[in-house]
Amino acid sequence: MASELYNTIDALSREKGIDPRIVVSAVEDAIVVATRKYYKSQENLRAELDKETGKIRAFAVKTVVENPEQVEDSNLQVTVYNEYIGRVNEIVNATVKRIEGPDVIFDVGKAEARMPRKEQSRLESFAIGERVRVVISRVEKASKGPQVVVSRAAPELVQHLFQTEVPEIYDGTVVIRAIAREAGERTKIAVMSKDKDVDAVGACVGMKGMRVQSIIRELRGEKIDIIEYHEDSVTFAEKALQPAKVSRVTVLDGQDKHLEVVVDDSQLSLAIGKKGQNVRLAAKLLGWKIDIKSEEEKRQEVEQQMSALVSQTATPLESVPGLGEGLIEKLSAAGITTVEALADMTPEQLEAIEGIGPKTVEKISLAVNNYFSSLESAEATAAAPEAEVAPAATVSEVTEEAPSGSENVESAEPAQQDVAAEESSEVEQAESIAAGDIAANAEDAGEVDEEEGSGEKVPETKE
Repeated sequence: MASELYNTIDALSREKGIDPRIVVSAVEDAIVVATRKYYKSQENLRAELDKETGKIRAFAVKTVVENPEQVEDSNLQVTVYNEYIGRVNEIVNATVKRIEGPDVIFDVGKAEARMPRKEQSRLESFAIGERVRVVISRVEKASKGPQVVVSRAAPELVQHLFQTEVPEIYDGTVVIRAIAREAGERTKIAVMSKDKDVDAVGACVGMKGMRVQSIIRELRGEKIDIIEYHEDSVTFAEKALQPAKVSRVTVLDGQDKHLEVVVDDSQLSLAIGKKGQNVRLAAKLLGWKIDIKSEEEKRQEVEQQMSALVSQTATPLESVPGLGEGLIEKLSAAGITTVEALADMTPEQLEAIEGIGPKTVEKISLAVNNYFSSLESAEATAAAPEAEVAPAATVSEVTEEAPSGSENVESAEPAQQDVAAEESSEVEQAESIAAGDIAANAEDAGEVDEEEGSGEKVPETKE
């Protein structure tokens, strides 16, 4: 029959969703620490709880050897190595034995373990005899024998703490999908629920935040962000960058796992985080590269791309026949050097340029319109011969198949009339453009007389 103490431990374990062996181990470790303090000893002590009687006995573990050389026996080293090499990434309860410079030496049972500075959290400090939970990081083979290295900075420690504090994680209802951690600073953990009626994030936080606060206390105040996992990388990225609000996420390269995130200007510093911490942890959590830009930076980037495209198709003002040299000089002085830039300007903007009045604006408008009309006419003329080839072939086919010659003449006459009409239209359009250029030049000459001063003489143009 189990003792009353063990029954109490068993009931507490079921209530909290914890393995009873963990509670028993914690009780035994607490007895070891109390025994060391009472007897002021640093010996290798053990404690055992008798389930039947409820008695706890503490004892020192000693090895009897014939001479000191046998302590470094290779068989003992192999035993220690084999004991811990298979327990890498396992959480164990350890007791601080001594502090050697930046390293902390722990007693983990059958051997001593070392925690180097890089495996420690900057928020933590240890006292001799203190009991803590550590992760067995690796087992190294050294000249003095195998060396067990433990860590308090590994993500596995946070995972173990959540499994201990959250029953839904312990029984598999809530699953931890990813963890990204910078020990002593911040941890991001992504969780998902296998039961649609269970909120994964709410289960980890607990009522009034009790569960997560317990873990934060164990980690000496390290910040923890609990995020709902999502299969869609875009949605997951938006959640991973919390508390910042994301405007939009674009996948730049799915194969290389590269994302571009755009946030509001006021959210940029929050999305990046202190020294880039928030975006760095989000990238680790996703396993994707993340580029963060503000709305203003994205707008400038788009404008640069558009200006680059416009510059590739820039046409100089000299290509417009209706603009005189003097007018081109005035426009160039105002920073307008291409036909495309000139076409985008409003009449008010043109009149703001020195030496240009309403009549000159009309002249510019007419010249630009004629220029683009001539381009369209040239494109239509270039496409006309290709369009005429098909009807000619059709007429020849009809001629071969038709039995009488009169029908061939009737089908050919409309085609000849269409060709003649097109030629006449092109001639009339060319005459109209020429007439417009002459009128524009005349107006320009008259306006120059009006705008450049009453006392100046305008040289006559000889053609």
